[in-house]
Amino acid sequence: MAEETPTITVPFPLKDRVAIVTGGSRGIGQAIAVHLASLGAKLVINYSSSNSDQADQVVSQINSISPSSAVAVKADVSDPDQVKHLFDTAESSFTGSLLHILVNSAGILDAKYPTLFNTSLDDFDRTFAVNCRGSFLCCKEAANRIKKGGGGRIICVTTSLVAGLKPGMGAYTGSKAAVEAMVSILAKELKGTGITANCVAPGPIATELFFAGKSEEMIERMVSECPLDRLGEPKDVAPLVGFLASDVGEWVNGQVIRVNGGYV
Repeated sequence: MAEETPTITVPFPLKDRVAIVTGGSRGIGQAIAVHLASLGAKLVINYSSSNSDQADQVVSQINSISPSSAVAVKADVSDPDQVKHLFDTAESSFTGSLLHILVNSAGILDAKYPTLFNTSLDDFDRTFAVNCRGSFLCCKEAANRIKKGGGGRIICVTTSLVAGLKPGMGAYTGSKAAVEAMVSILAKELKGTGITANCVAPGPIATELFFAGKSEEMIERMVSECPLDRLGEPKDVAPLVGFLASDVGEWVNGQVIRVNGGYV
């Protein structure tokens, strides 16, 4: 029997591929952006109006290692015109490099953790506007503009709460469950393009978004529910996204991958 040809590791598997990371100025999005840059990608760091300084810091961090490899773009992902501007900028910012990757990491969470019957309509609408509508708009734009024929990737960051179904998270979990359903269908609709679509669903990750509004008791309870006895960190999520974004991740398509240390 013939021996298999050894796999040759490519040092920069995403070299000259442009990646948009929404919510890339902090938390999981920031870790993903920096990791993709380490794989050779050109980065478009999307941020909301309140995170300008953080976005500039991420861009400076990336460009200090690989000059002219990152730009920051302010855009509300729930606004179709601003999403179009985000993609226009991605297409025009890096001469000779094509848009290959969308990582949709932008998201909000109601830090009051209300029951569903105590959730205000305004808070519900705001949660779905960013988490669900924003994902829809970004996926729609990406499906029409990402390079076809191989290497195209759409990756949405959702949540393991869709499997855990914890109280106080009704609107947030519902908004992410909708994204998981849409992305799974999108993968089938992209047949023939060479573009894959997947969701990465973290469990409790030690970020600003996670800690907002939580008591020490809540945090300790979540840690105790994880077999690894700790919160996750953004660096636990970023390499999985890097795998899915690269050519070696091509055979993973239409999936929801829960990365949570066994939390659910």
